[in-house]
Amino acid sequence: MLQNTGKLAGYTIFITGASRGIGKAIALKAARDGANVVIAAKTADPHPKLPGTIYTAAAESEPLPCIVDVRDEKQINDAVGKAVEKFGGIDILVNNASAINLTGTLETPMKKVDLMLGINLRGTYLTSKLCIPHLLKSKNPHILNLSPPLNLNPIWFKNHTAYTMAKYGMSMCVLGMAEEFKGSIAVNALWPKTAIQTILMDVLGGSGIDKQCRKVEIVADAAYAIFKQPTSFTGQFVIDEDILKKEGIKVFNVYAVEPGHPLLPDFFLDQKPEDLARQMEEHGDTPAYKSADSAATGPVSDLFNTIRGILSPDIVKTTQGVYRFDLSGDHAGVWYIDLKNDAGSAGSGEPPVKADVVMTLDSSDFIKMFEGKLKPTMAFMSGKLKIKGDMGLAMKIDKMMGMIKPKL
Repeated sequence: MLQNTGKLAGYTIFITGASRGIGKAIALKAARDGANVVIAAKTADPHPKLPGTIYTAAAESEPLPCIVDVRDEKQINDAVGKAVEKFGGIDILVNNASAINLTGTLETPMKKVDLMLGINLRGTYLTSKLCIPHLLKSKNPHILNLSPPLNLNPIWFKNHTAYTMAKYGMSMCVLGMAEEFKGSIAVNALWPKTAIQTILMDVLGGSGIDKQCRKVEIVADAAYAIFKQPTSFTGQFVIDEDILKKEGIKVFNVYAVEPGHPLLPDFFLDQKPEDLARQMEEHGDTPAYKSADSAATGPVSDLFNTIRGILSPDIVKTTQGVYRFDLSGDHAGVWYIDLKNDAGSAGSGEPPVKADVVMTLDSSDFIKMFEGKLKPTMAFMSGKLKIKGDMGLAMKIDKMMGMIKPKL
């Protein structure tokens, strides 16, 4: 690991989203180096699934905790004011706060689109804007955004366009501000080469994902390596492993959750999402972002594209049911058809409202049902199909299957 040198002693570092995970690791690394740390985060009360608050993080590093929503200009402005009042200025800003939702265009509610754009893009821009006047007074000021290189390969857009736009917004801030403040402030991005073990990754990746990850300390060490650079080091999209190699780090097993286990490459680099999912499955894991949290590819996805094409208010009016399909086998995942609300909808993941019927079956049998090769009644009688909920509604899906068959 990269050793502390004391180069940040006396510096003030303002970090958003630092109550847990990568942000917290950077805060602890900076604090051990003698820096004054300001934790600007929204989590003041414990989350049922994501442990850690600004107060538990503060207890470990003795920083200044500030409860903020990075979308709120007044809250950020007040936090910046408190930091300047307590420590005399701000030398480093880390835009770490982020929101993620790996779903396709039709499956992503606008509330989540607004959340991702508000936190990732607007929050980064706003916090930078309010910190820059103080950064300009520092001897070696830095802005570091935890965001990826701008890889315009469509593969990184098609399954989660909203998230990619929001995350790339952070990267575009780097591109623009680095040029705007060249010679005055170093503005860079940092992104992990591999998946990083955090509570959020556990939620997204499912059981067993941790052993395919590195620890948060690798990102903290990489951030520390960037902070040591002069302001002429700017406009860079840094990969954690690359900069640590330049720092002389040769052995990276120390950062692995399970040394020697194959590592999962991170998003937005050169490897396709489908390849990432396949790597996980080869080691006995099921990636949630392939099944429930993203618009997967393959025959089931193609089938749902056809289903969406025939939805109409008339079908909704005559059906009045919400269906969830828990599929196993080669194309495992969770899918839904909403034939109860508005003009109907269909896609991957949980339905927007509680399902009236839950059907559990193998993905190959699911495809056969819609191809007309397997009747729902026969599938149920043979034990291939399990139904939970309204049996009458379950059989109504047969009408849709009849409409789908000619289009396949």
